[in-house]
Amino acid sequence: MILRFWSCVMLGCLCLTAPEVCAQDDSLPALVELLATSDDAQFQLDLLRGMKEGLGGRRSVKMPAGWEALSAKLLKSTNAQVRELTQSLSITFGSTLAFDTFKQTLADAKADPKTRLAALERLLAAKEPTLAATLQTLLHDPTLRAGALRGLAAYDDAKTPALILDAYSTFTAAEKKDALNTLVSRIAFARPLLLAIAQQKIPAKDLTADVVRQLRQFKDATVNDQVSKLWGTVRETETDKLETIARYKKMITAHAPGDARRGRALFTRTCQQCHTLFDTGGKVGPDITGSNRGDLDYLLQNIIDPNAVIPNDYRTWNLETKDDRVITGIATRQDDAAVTIVTANETLVIPRAEIASLKQGELSMMPEGLFQSLSDEEVCDLVAYLKQPAQVPPPASK
Repeated sequence: MILRFWSCVMLGCLCLTAPEVCAQDDSLPALVELLATSDDAQFQLDLLRGMKEGLGGRRSVKMPAGWEALSAKLLKSTNAQVRELTQSLSITFGSTLAFDTFKQTLADAKADPKTRLAALERLLAAKEPTLAATLQTLLHDPTLRAGALRGLAAYDDAKTPALILDAYSTFTAAEKKDALNTLVSRIAFARPLLLAIAQQKIPAKDLTADVVRQLRQFKDATVNDQVSKLWGTVRETETDKLETIARYKKMITAHAPGDARRGRALFTRTCQQCHTLFDTGGKVGPDITGSNRGDLDYLLQNIIDPNAVIPNDYRTWNLETKDDRVITGIATRQDDAAVTIVTANETLVIPRAEIASLKQGELSMMPEGLFQSLSDEEVCDLVAYLKQPAQVPPPASK
């Protein structure tokens, strides 16, 4: 632990004061030399972890002298964690051998799925410049499709929208969500998506409120006009929201009781990526298991007007990269090297050097307009599920 802390400090101090010269930090060769003096796996592990943490947030660093010879030795270690950290650092140091090894693993359909997934994560973390074409081929690989869909958002490749849209109907519900999040990450991707929806190739109901809000983040008049035509306009005023709450309360009260099992499926599609309920779901928004869900007024207030009261921890951050990617999420960590931002479907570490702008918004991460894509029956089903005191069985498969 002490070694890990020491190596992290050696690398981190200079980065905090002068991140532009981190790649030339003289402590890296010293740590490499120190690693070469010992065959003790725990000693190696502590130093490698410290190096990894000290270099956190940077995609590439100049390879220190002696690393290639040392990495060849460490990759033969009987300790799996030592091997894994060595491979990860080799990617950070731009090792051609490491990149080629991971690419070969990724392309090998017969390789262990976990090993392939780890290779994909390493290459995405480094933002390997030629990876987009490989990710596009993985859209037909069920094992790695989800990771490929999320990863494609990082690459401004003109072929991506058509390839995702062509394969969209073959995706699972979770994969469709990943696909939509990638397609609304760039305005050049969003336009083909909106065209596909207008041509009824993609169901408009698949655009949940958070996806629609991401489209509006582009602040593009043409895109906003298309969104309004296809999906509707979110009411802005307090009076409108009070009227909407009253209308839904009247409808739900007069309607036959909703089906909580069908509501569970709707929750999975529209809410679960951000909220945990009954120990299942995401961590972007608060865990709602213990909230006052039995009160219809409470539910409608929080769903229809989520911006009435916003804890600071759940206010959105809007991040734009220098290559025109737009990311909306919760910024959980910021330093001079990078920003960690949690979105509805993944956690991203974006190096400061790649960020064009970063601003905290005045809105909740919970989007307005959740009910707009749902029929009255679906609203009743979702409310019925949310009011349940305990988990219900999933709907029977058709």
